[in-house]
Parts: sequence; C-alpha cells; structure tokens
Amino acid sequence: MRPRRALLAALPFALGLAAGPAAAQKTLYVVPHADLRILDPLQAAATITTMHASNIYDELFAWDVNLQPKPQMVGDYNVSSDKLTYTMTLRPGLKWHDGTAVTSKDVVASVDRWMKRDRVGKKLAEVLASLSATDDKTFVIKLKQPYSWVEYSLGNHASNYPAIMREKEAKIDPMTPVTETIGSGPYKFSKEEWKPGAEVVYLKNTDYVPRSDPPDAMAGAKLVKVDKMVWKIIPDPQTAANALVRGEIDLIDSPSGDVVPMLEKNPDIVVQKIPPVGGFGAIRPNALHPPFNDARARQALALLVPQEDFMQAAFGEKKWWNNCYSFLVCKSIYGTEVGSETYRKADPARAKKLMADAGYKGEKIIISSSKEIASIAAQAEVLAGGLRNIGVNAEIEWADWGTTLTRWLTNKNPPGQSGGWHIFATGNSWSTWHNPLTNVGIILNPEGSWAGWPSDAEAEKLRTEFIQATDQPTRMAILDKLHRRLWEIVPYIVTGQYDQPYAWRKTVTGVLPTSKLALWNIDKQ
Repeated sequence: MRPRRALLAALPFALGLAAGPAAAQKTLYVVPHADLRILDPLQAAATITTMHASNIYDELFAWDVNLQPKPQMVGDYNVSSDKLTYTMTLRPGLKWHDGTAVTSKDVVASVDRWMKRDRVGKKLAEVLASLSATDDKTFVIKLKQPYSWVEYSLGNHASNYPAIMREKEAKIDPMTPVTETIGSGPYKFSKEEWKPGAEVVYLKNTDYVPRSDPPDAMAGAKLVKVDKMVWKIIPDPQTAANALVRGEIDLIDSPSGDVVPMLEKNPDIVVQKIPPVGGFGAIRPNALHPPFNDARARQALALLVPQEDFMQAAFGEKKWWNNCYSFLVCKSIYGTEVGSETYRKADPARAKKLMADAGYKGEKIIISSSKEIASIAAQAEVLAGGLRNIGVNAEIEWADWGTTLTRWLTNKNPPGQSGGWHIFATGNSWSTWHNPLTNVGIILNPEGSWAGWPSDAEAEKLRTEFIQATDQPTRMAILDKLHRRLWEIVPYIVTGQYDQPYAWRKTVTGVLPTSKLALWNIDKQ
C-alpha cells in the first residue's frame, strides 16, 4: 500500500550539461512521493520500495493495466490438464547487472524466499507441492490442488514485490535485508550516488532485452529511453511544484492537492491521473490494545466525520475524489458496499457513545503520522479533529516517513510505551486492496495480519473460501458475506476514494496508465 534537507529543497538544481560526450546524455529528474529508505522489497510493501524494486529487478509475470497477469521473465509455459503442473521457461537474453545469465536456480531460490515472507506468496505456498529447476532455463511448479491465482501471484504488485534475485542473495533469510542491489531489470541502481534523504540515482541497463509486447502498465516491454534517472527528495510540496514550473525537475509523483490548481494553470505542465481506478484513504486502528481492540471503538472511527472532510483536506477539488464504502475499492471488480448502510453518514454522538461503551475513559490516543506525504498528514489532522470533537484526548506524533512506516509495521508495544501507537491514516492503491487475496488490511489471522494486527476467525474463513473458489459466481457469493462481516468488525475505515493526480512537464512523453507509477517508457525532449 512520504525535517529534512531544507537547504536541498530551497536550492534549484544545476542542470547544465557537461562538455564532450556526456552532453548527449539524457537525464530524467523525478520527485517521488516519499524518500527511499528500504531497498529489499521483502522488508516493506511500501509503494516507494516497490517502485525502486521494479526499476532494478524483474519478475516472472507482471500485471497489465487491468491487473491481469502477463508473462514477463517467463517465455513459454504450459499448464497440465489437471491444472496441477506449471512448466515455465525463461525468455532469452536475461542477464544480471554483473553480466552473468539469469538461471532457473535463481528463480527457485527467489520464489522460495518470497513465499516465506509475502502474504500472497504464503497463500501460494499452502497449495505448493514442489518447486524445482529442471535445467538452466526451465522450472516446474507442482500444486497439491488447483489454484486459480498462480500467475496472478507471481506478478504481484500488491504487497511485497516478487523480485527475482541472484541465487546467492535469494538464499539470505527473508527476515534479513538484502543489501546487494544487482538485479536484471531495466535500470541499474547507482548505490555509490545514493544520498538518503536527498537523491536516488538509476542508470539505464544497456544490456536489458525488453519483451516484444507493447508496454502495458507493469507488463510488456520495459523501454528505458533516458540514460539516467535521478529521484530528487523534496518533502515540501510547494518547493517541488516550483521546481517543476522552473524546469528543474521533469515529473512529480503524487503532488499534494493544494498545489494542483496552480500546476493546472501552467501551460507547460500536464496534470492528470494515471491509475484507471483510484486509490482510497484509510484509518487503521491498533487492534492489539485498548480501546481499539474493541470493535465498538473501531466502529466509532467510521462515524466521526464525513468522508468529504478527509478527501477535501487531502485531495482538494471534488473532481479528484468520491465517497466510497467498500473495503475492496469502489469501481473495481470486487467493489461491493454491502453492509455499510449504517456508516454512510457521520454521527459524532453515536461515535462518542461507542467509544464509551468500548471502555474509553479519557486516556491519550496517539495518532502516528508523517508530514512528508501531504495527503496522509492532512487525513491525520482531520482524524485528530474528529476525535477531539467527541471529547477524545487525541495527539498526533510526527516523524519522518521511514521512521513512521517502520513504527506502523513493527511496533506492537502498548501505546505510549517505546513508540507504541493507537491509529494512523494512510492511502492505498487499488491494485493492492481490490482483491481479498492481496488486500493486506483484511488478512485477519494472528500470524499474517498487517499493521494494526486485527484478528477474526469468521472473516478469515470467508476470505480463504473466496481465494480457494475456482469460479467467479462462487467468489461473488462469498464476497457479500465477507464484506458484511468486515463492516461488523471494521479492521480499517475507508475515508473516501481518490484519483491521485500526477504532474509532468509537456516535454515529457510516455507516462503509462498504471496502478503504480512505472518509470520506463518515459522520454523527454
């Protein structure tokens, strides 16, 4: 499912071209939505880490613009008539950044490591009989039972990116971060030029052989049309917008709503959405500790303020957002809103009573957030205001994005003790949250649940039945039951759905429609 470097943010970037051969080089300057802190995609499912990983690593399958899996590193493959055996062959020309060939042993080790850590991978592992390499280019997946999500899982862009790594890195324990960054993807990571909090540099992989298919979101040909890509970390939205206007950068990933109107008026700037279906805002309570270990306190959060308040604060004009009461993303294939009927109108009085019924007695409620991602910070402010309005002693604790994300994902301490927290507000992409298989927010078992760590046996049973179903009518019938149960236990609260605008100079071409920003196929004049 973004105070630092004020001097960097305030100064313009020197974009003068050097004399001689270097003058012909083309560099794309991008302001990403957050700073890159975690390099190993198995250590975080954060979008910024996924974007980084998809630049330097490749994957066996990849999702197209409609989230359908297409072969990526895989060339030919076939499935047995009983749907239990998948025989796959790597396509020709795959090389690591060190010049050696990618082999099926690398694949087997990488998939095995991924399945031990990733939630989607763990579901695949449950039905896996064996995974083996039969020669340097061929590997075989054998299942215990038919499973409809094999290709979909291997192209996962919803949680931990299933990067194919060299065998020696892939054999590192999945709980231990991989620090080497040699992949086989379209870009090479220039680790020696990396300046955390300031700059991330990628170089074109001139040995990369793209697929012959047309570029299609994360699938198809990954065509790198620049020699170098530099991510400039500029936390202040206005500073980033000014840099775009002056031509000091080429593209802003997810500009904040308060600068979008100014950018739209500039004839040299393109402002538009790129995902076909919008993402959504969410409040995630900590279900391990009072008061939000009680479903009534979580229900109260859904009644505090209208969704409009969250969306206007985070994304501005109404054209960029709409109301949504689906845990699985409105306008998507599984975007039902059944069970939400009593939560579609804010009711502060009812929210106050529910908090009291859950045992709240005036203790401080800690909201964990970061000002580095403007939309998240805005929602945290609205959340704090709504809680204070019903007499809750709410306080926002701000930190940099990397610290905040780590706190959410790993800190299970009681709130107020050693970094423990009660709630956070966040944003999520439709690709991650549209499907019960990939939606980490509704994984409700003690071993696998995401930050906040809710647990509910009934909902988890229904989710498992949905995943194991082999036909769509059966899935849809199960989905209605699951969604009604989710509105009873409220693992998170949807704050609305939004179309995140992106902004780039008109000299930039080739930005692909995709669920998460793809940084290949982009060219600049």
